[in-house]
Amino acid sequence: MPRVKKGITRHRRHKKVLAMTKGHRATKHSLYRRAHESMLKSLSYAYRHRRERKGDMRRLWILRINAASRAQGLKYGQLMNSLKKSGIEINRKMLADMAVREPEAFANLVTTAKEKAQA
Repeated sequence: MPRVKKGITRHRRHKKVLAMTKGHRATKHSLYRRAHESMLKSLSYAYRHRRERKGDMRRLWILRINAASRAQGLKYGQLMNSLKKSGIEINRKMLADMAVREPEAFANLVTTAKEKAQA
């Protein structure tokens, strides 16, 4: 069996890792071993934060809904409870979008939820 040298393969792999760590500080973007460690850490951060972003977005939607519903005289929890009781199934993303882009429609929804919840 012939001897296999890894010159080209290893060089390409190193170049790929160094390209991925292009914006990193100090030797983390220039020395292969440090760059490889930095790359692994950055990829794990990216994976974790993609999942974290979903929670961040939910918190943002809740903030927006709360602000808009308080302008209508209802707290966030009361609004969600009255929507549930009145059988209106709309998710937080759509509610937040409606609160920002269509305040009149949101106000109508809040009044409808109030009326149906009290009845």
